[in-house]
Amino acid sequence: MVLIKEFRIVLPMTVEEYQVAQLYSVAEASKNETGGGEGIEVIHNEPYTQEECGQSMYDGTQIKDGQYTHKIFHLASKVPAFIRWLAPKGSLEVHEKAWNAYPFCRTVVTNPDYMRENFEIKIESWHIADDMGELENVHKLPPELLAKREVIHIDIANDPVGNKDYKRDEDPKLFHSEKTGRGPLTNDWKKAARPVMCAYKLVTVRFKWFGLQNRVEKFIQTGERRIFTNFHRQVFCWIDKWYGLSMEDIRAIEDKTKHELDKKRQDGEVCGTTATD
Repeated sequence: MVLIKEFRIVLPMTVEEYQVAQLYSVAEASKNETGGGEGIEVIHNEPYTQEECGQSMYDGTQIKDGQYTHKIFHLASKVPAFIRWLAPKGSLEVHEKAWNAYPFCRTVVTNPDYMRENFEIKIESWHIADDMGELENVHKLPPELLAKREVIHIDIANDPVGNKDYKRDEDPKLFHSEKTGRGPLTNDWKKAARPVMCAYKLVTVRFKWFGLQNRVEKFIQTGERRIFTNFHRQVFCWIDKWYGLSMEDIRAIEDKTKHELDKKRQDGEVCGTTATD
């Protein structure tokens, strides 16, 4: 089974602001998802060179210098029950490796200890300024992959959010930024949004597990949309927390977060999103 879905998320901010916003929000969201033996463990967070990366995009262009991260997600309660029943104890860990050459980023998620080559999620992101999600082929996919791609538009203000995911202080229709004056977002907010940008997230899933393909396909389809919607609502509604931070500030926050995650994973309680929510 191979799925190719391109999520397009329009946001009322600049591409430069989003670089800081995304990294800040990833650090904060990681803490919300970690505790009681589960959650996120940061193994590496360091600069890399183009030569060290050694990877190319679809048009043959090499991925440039950037920041490399390697994280382990200790999942347990965060995967559906039918996988927990089948998977042996200790196998519910996925590794995430990312090469962030902003405004491009490639993230690869695998399960090397159990499913090995039978499971891979690849997320490739382009962040485009002054864009409303209308570029036909920003990733420069070849015709055979373009034919398989499904485009999904996400509206952070108007798309439905599950009751258990909804938080009033993370609702773009209610939030107003004191620092920037942006928000609340109306039903037709995109018409007048300035600044504006679009995150194009191409998700390619390779999965091979006899008898489970359809169920996993549905889980991934709904899960990715849920993650991207909730995360980008947070990115906007946390604007007064990250606005004005420098990349040096972000690296310091990431370093502090790594130590907090290690402590929470050992001492805290299980928290955050679960597959049954």
